[in-house]
Amino acid sequence: MPRLSAVLLSVSDPAELADFYVSFLGMRARRDAEGWRVGYDGIDADILLRPGGSGYRHAATDRYWKIGITLPNVDIAHAQLTAAGVVVSQPHQFRDIGYMCHLSDPEGFQIELLQHDFQANRPTSAGDRSLPLGGGARIGQITLRSTADEILPEPFKKLGMRHLSVQPVKDLGFVLHFWAFTQDTPPNPELDAVENRAWLWKRPYTTLEIQCVDGLVATANSGYAGIGVAGLARRLAGDASNEIRPYPT
Repeated sequence: MPRLSAVLLSVSDPAELADFYVSFLGMRARRDAEGWRVGYDGIDADILLRPGGSGYRHAATDRYWKIGITLPNVDIAHAQLTAAGVVVSQPHQFRDIGYMCHLSDPEGFQIELLQHDFQANRPTSAGDRSLPLGGGARIGQITLRSTADEILPEPFKKLGMRHLSVQPVKDLGFVLHFWAFTQDTPPNPELDAVENRAWLWKRPYTTLEIQCVDGLVATANSGYAGIGVAGLARRLAGDASNEIRPYPT
């Protein structure tokens, strides 16, 4: 089964940024032919930090938005990061999407911490304060932005991905779509069913999240270099490394 294996970011100092992800977010780091690869143990994607960037300032029109780290207890993670001096937003239940907070890494790339369960439904035993971020963290989402006329299902289906969830946020003018390389079937066959969301945040693999924004005129991110896919039976056209380049091509 193919899987999303990495998001590729060009940064000014891969080794120094890798240390941030290890020290504060509990990831492991290893040298890679292109730079440093950081991530959690498991089948979720890594972050491949490559040299060549020059600092990054996020904008709401950027094609690449963030990674989402899913974990059992956002409050534990928030307390640890705050105690370590990392600036992180106050956790909150966002609509019927999830309980979350946000931060950025030292180069400006955005990170979301997303709890497995809604705020009101979190088990009392969730998380372990002795572990980084409370334990159980993984890269649950790589998030890109698009418009309704760009996000057609055929390219994703052609790659062998499955549409797992649709999450409208109509008052803010966007809809979230989630795709993954998986045979998993959501509990409710209706893709916009709220009950599927906590199920989705507990998947052990990384999903591709597309924020479909009304009227978006997307801009390219200077530091975003693509998404890696491992295990495809065939190479992506014209790409020997099996990388999904900035979407759409």
